[in-house]
Amino acid sequence: MTTLMNMEIKELDEEDLARKAVTDVDAFAELYRQHVTRVYRYHMAHLGNVKDAEDLTSQTFMAAMEGIRSFRGDGSFAAWIMGIASKKRFMFFRGNRHEVPLEAAEQYPSPNLPTDKAAMQRMRLESIAHALRQISSERSEAIVLTYFGGLSYIEAAKVMKKNEASVKMLVSRGLQDLRERTSLRMEVEE
Repeated sequence: MTTLMNMEIKELDEEDLARKAVTDVDAFAELYRQHVTRVYRYHMAHLGNVKDAEDLTSQTFMAAMEGIRSFRGDGSFAAWIMGIASKKRFMFFRGNRHEVPLEAAEQYPSPNLPTDKAAMQRMRLESIAHALRQISSERSEAIVLTYFGGLSYIEAAKVMKKNEASVKMLVSRGLQDLRERTSLRMEVEE
């Protein structure tokens, strides 16, 4: 019976899952599985610290579970959960009054990478982290939401309370700023 219910839950779209998650822990668990990576990457990109990123990811999903009734389905669940993540991040910085340097993330390469690839990943992260701090916070946020958070322009616009064209412009100009500050080449996905 449980296996059948899990199969049924996995077949539901986000809106139906969210509606079911109000009373069904398995439905919320499926939403968690679908979105935990994007939320964690978002926090990690901003904090550069595994422990804090994990803590804020946890807080984000606790807040989502407590507020799941407020999800109306007028946008994607991904945008809704990233909005919560953004609020949690702002509250974290307001409480701590300092940002953890993103370079701290370079101490945590993927464990499966060979040493040379891990070193290259560290160098890229260091370059991007340094450059992200040098561009405007709006441009940085748009890039982090779309690249690290995996949101579409429309979803990022909802989180940032802007229109899609504004977010596209912020990402485009932010990437140009990054290109000027790094040797990395990033392509904007249309």
